[in-house]
Amino acid sequence: MGRKKLEMKRIEENSARMVCFSKRRNGLIKKAKELSALCDVDVAAVIFSNRGKLYQYCSADSMAQVLQEYQSRVESDKDGCDTEGLYSKNGDYLTYGELLKTVGSELKEPRVEQLSVADLGLMQKQLETALMEIRSTKTKMMTDAQSSLQEKEKILEEEKKHLNEIVEDNNCAKKKKVVVDLNIATE
Repeated sequence: MGRKKLEMKRIEENSARMVCFSKRRNGLIKKAKELSALCDVDVAAVIFSNRGKLYQYCSADSMAQVLQEYQSRVESDKDGCDTEGLYSKNGDYLTYGELLKTVGSELKEPRVEQLSVADLGLMQKQLETALMEIRSTKTKMMTDAQSSLQEKEKILEEEKKHLNEIVEDNNCAKKKKVVVDLNIATE
């Protein structure tokens, strides 16, 4: 008796989707372990759930070691393929949100003691890079805001000067009218 063929489309029911994800994730990790054991190869699997939880398996000493090996192979094998797309997918250039989720899940879970010095160093490097980019963006935004405020100040100064001229003209006109009125009254 065989299994029914499942159409490859999104499962709409949330609980069924979560069960399917859990089973297929475990199956994928099991296959990675088997491939590593049977063929004596380094295997790394990184899986993010739809809620952002990280699941990973690595047959080598550390995930960073496998990713570093992957990156060095890709760099040495540049044959015209688009490597920037690969780099963004292998985890070295994570977005800020992904980076925070990854580091948070790595440090909150009880297996933080199992992380190697290289893993912690990689996390530190990624955080420092992200922090530098955030500081640079913040500085640029503050500089832009300051320039905008200086322009507004300049415009307001010009408006003030213009309004002062109008008031001065009105005062002069009133003085002339008073002088004219006094001249008429004395005649």
